[in-house]
Amino acid sequence: MSSSATPVRVRRGTLAAAFSLSCVLLSCLLLLGPSPTAAAKPPAVPSVTLPGELSAKGTYIVTLVDAPIAAYAGEVPGYRATKPDKGDRVDVASSDAKRYRSYLRKRQDTVAARVGAKPRERHEVGLAGFTSTMTGQQAARLARTEGVLSVTKDTLRHVPDARKSTDFLGLSGSRGVWSKLGGPQKSGRGVVVGVLDSGVWPESASFAGAPLQQAAGQRKQLSAQHAKQVKKTDQQFVPKLSGDVITMVKSDGGTFTGTCESGEEFSPANCNTKLIGARSFGETWLNAVPADQRADYVSPRDGEGHGSHTASIAAGNHNVEASADGHDYGAISGVAPAAKIAVYKVLWQAKDATRTGAYDTDVLDAVDAAITDGVDVINYSISTNDNPVSPVQVAFLAAASAGIFVAAAAGNSGPDASTVQSVAPWVTTVGAHTIAPYYGTVTLGNENAYLGVSSTVDQPVGPAPLINGSAAAANGKTADEAGVCTPDSLDPYRVAGKVVICDRGGPGRPVKSAEVKRAGGIGMVLTNPTTNTLDADLHSVPTVHVNPPASAAIKEYAAKGDATVTLTQGNQTSDTIAYPQIATFSGRGPALLTGGDTLKPDLVAPGVSILGAVAPSSNGGQSFAFRSGTSQAAPQVAGLAALMYGAGVHPDWSPMQVKSALMTTAKDLQDAKGRRVTDPFAQGAGRVDPTAMLKPGLVFPAGLVDWFGYLEGLGVNTDSGLTAIDPSDYNAPSIAIGRLAGSQTVTRKVTAVQAGRYRASVSASGLRVRVSPTVLKLRKGETKKVTITITRTKAKLDEASSGFVTWKGEHARVRIPLVVTPRDLDAPAQLTGSSAANKLRYSVRPGLSGRFTATGTGLSAGDPITPMQPIPEGANEQYPVEVPADTKVARFTARAASAQAKLNLYVFQILPDDSYTLVARSSAPAANQSLVLVKPAAGIYVAAVENAGNAPGTPSTMFEYRTGLAVPGSGLGDFTVSPASRTVVAGQPHRLTARWSGLSAEVPYVGWVEYPNGTGTVITLN
Repeated sequence: MSSSATPVRVRRGTLAAAFSLSCVLLSCLLLLGPSPTAAAKPPAVPSVTLPGELSAKGTYIVTLVDAPIAAYAGEVPGYRATKPDKGDRVDVASSDAKRYRSYLRKRQDTVAARVGAKPRERHEVGLAGFTSTMTGQQAARLARTEGVLSVTKDTLRHVPDARKSTDFLGLSGSRGVWSKLGGPQKSGRGVVVGVLDSGVWPESASFAGAPLQQAAGQRKQLSAQHAKQVKKTDQQFVPKLSGDVITMVKSDGGTFTGTCESGEEFSPANCNTKLIGARSFGETWLNAVPADQRADYVSPRDGEGHGSHTASIAAGNHNVEASADGHDYGAISGVAPAAKIAVYKVLWQAKDATRTGAYDTDVLDAVDAAITDGVDVINYSISTNDNPVSPVQVAFLAAASAGIFVAAAAGNSGPDASTVQSVAPWVTTVGAHTIAPYYGTVTLGNENAYLGVSSTVDQPVGPAPLINGSAAAANGKTADEAGVCTPDSLDPYRVAGKVVICDRGGPGRPVKSAEVKRAGGIGMVLTNPTTNTLDADLHSVPTVHVNPPASAAIKEYAAKGDATVTLTQGNQTSDTIAYPQIATFSGRGPALLTGGDTLKPDLVAPGVSILGAVAPSSNGGQSFAFRSGTSQAAPQVAGLAALMYGAGVHPDWSPMQVKSALMTTAKDLQDAKGRRVTDPFAQGAGRVDPTAMLKPGLVFPAGLVDWFGYLEGLGVNTDSGLTAIDPSDYNAPSIAIGRLAGSQTVTRKVTAVQAGRYRASVSASGLRVRVSPTVLKLRKGETKKVTITITRTKAKLDEASSGFVTWKGEHARVRIPLVVTPRDLDAPAQLTGSSAANKLRYSVRPGLSGRFTATGTGLSAGDPITPMQPIPEGANEQYPVEVPADTKVARFTARAASAQAKLNLYVFQILPDDSYTLVARSSAPAANQSLVLVKPAAGIYVAAVENAGNAPGTPSTMFEYRTGLAVPGSGLGDFTVSPASRTVVAGQPHRLTARWSGLSAEVPYVGWVEYPNGTGTVITLN
């Protein structure tokens, strides 16, 4: 929770611009260091150069506040709802959809015309908006326009940098989940998984199927092989051709309608009864990357293998024999082997890796198509913006509103805190964990043996000479380069016939073994310098991958000379590698965007050394490969959602019911020593447990109303009229409070999917947690509200404390994680009032009992450095300011005479060498701009006022600039705060009143209220 006071809301007519959301959340308070005061004689400083975005043209995505066709519920008079009922797909060809599309296009044209722009590409199904080529100045003006939710630059997104996951998940075997669902041939039947990725290699056995038949007389025309797999009762789940369109009646009663497009080395004949849709979306990327710089097919064919890999994990065929480079790995299966796959290629490969990726505009087109086609599940294993009002996230909101479950990768930027991606609550965010490894052993000549992982040591290698790569550098290469085995870094004379030790880092892991092979080496020991994941990659030479302390021991031994080594398959030691552990790379919480009030990732799934299909053309001719990443974890969950939606299971459930079932039945991970770990910022609710997910007992429902309320709680005006929800109160199957000051109560709603009595219990360290009511007695389908009050007892301040709330029923256990960070105070960062009111009442919530003081500094206005003066459009005026020591807060203000003019405001810090750095900037052009810096260091700063647009019909803009700062011992208006001192109780609101008098209504003022812990609240007037 960000504050116990009434949140400061920023409303610009009907919107809060996406790229200024962080400013909204901080009430435009910038806590970035220093700040200025007016000096009688401005210091001499160098001129600063302003950021250049406003002059540069670019492609921008404009998202309107209007609902897209997939989510429109009939709010506009005269236009009927187009949102589909459960089980129906979006009918974009209906007369109602056509009329509403026309309405949206008029809105797009009207909005674009306000800044002289034109829609280049229109979005109406999953997102109501358009793409346009504009200057940064035009984009910034649109961001402040009524009816616009966000304006964002079109961005190129990249792939986030038991030994078979289906066995580990408990899907196979006579007691496995597939068996409970009628066998692999029925697991996921009637469900379509849409994969937004790099395309598909259709010849892979993971995507094999019978040829598609025309609808007329279909049952008689089924191939004999396919007829054995499909009973007559399942005929409605058999895809068929209707002309060139592929259709299939689904488990929820709706109909999938897909397309298999022609293109480079791809034709409609590549689709079949497994692969029932294949389309590519790359207009933006193809326009940006010339043909001679591409390394891809202009078609749905996969040019890299990433998309084939994720698709095969989610819904690849059952019992596919997988081998690579002469190594036989047995049979693999997708999580939902009976589900169908529809591929939407958005991720494109370039010869230059920095240009490889997926543009947001192309992704939006693909989401539109997936919604329109009628997929049930979307897998998105591509990096994404964590802003919930970014275009792609808004499109996913529309998809979820249409009943589509969206699984997204948590990102591969761990283990640092707050690296998790895709934090919107309507998406299921998936982290990665390890599974049972393919063991390999490194036995040194001194008979010491070390355990690692390997998928390439079939027969013993050695005894053979062992050498550190750093000791075998080729001429012109450094020991550091050779130590990580970069291409052409090893000297063949020193390496031939030896096993080489290569450190992790630098080039990709398989690149290292390729370099060893090039130099004549016969094996590799891949060493992690620090503890990291162990990956069973396919290597060019037999390889064992080890962690510390083995890494250092092996390298130290090799450095002594005459070292030998033997690499063997399996575990030849008494050690073991504990699993499942969180993958080192997996993105971690807390989610900064909500101040820690939303728990992400939601859960974790297998994502290390996962074997799946790839594109042979870019994988050395191999059809299968091991890969690691949250990219591999997300499709595991997409596949589980497909199982849940399958015929005879829960085809009528909402995406959030499925998400809830997965989270509340999850289990905990282990650490390297095999001990239980429960870190919610790493594992979320825990690792998925398919054996329990089918009967979760209770679910936590949520939908469009909840999502809009959540956005309102973040300060985003959804134009829905809904009440804002504190993110901590969003009805998630988890509880997160980023600022727990003493005590806080949150609410949740639960719906029984299994009738019975459920008794609540709590496990949490340093916290007292009370659940009311303690016992829930529910009929099937009944919903009740519960309150959970969390009070700090012994938990350390400023450190996260976590635990679980568990409801136990006769046949189900429902567990949700909770994580809170106790603080000694929760107070608003900034409050705004008017001088005429003479006072401002607000509340803080102390986290500690005892004497509480509140001390006011200011108010300060500062003399106007400029009276009203003109500034031409595109020009800027700069004002040096010297900030004295002990300044509590500074406010920089620029005000235009016309409300239709647009100004930008920047603040730079001048460094001792006369260089400078930007420390604060306005979020978007406006007639009135104000920037605030808190407790700045003493020094010199430059404030720059830029004219971003004149009022219509005027040659320039008249404006006034001033700097005000609050310094102890000076102030205006007899500024006081009461009570100045009082005994408070932890967790109880403490009401304060700031008072002043005799101030002008035309002057901006700034003040500061400081609390016992040194933090405070900025008070701005006018």
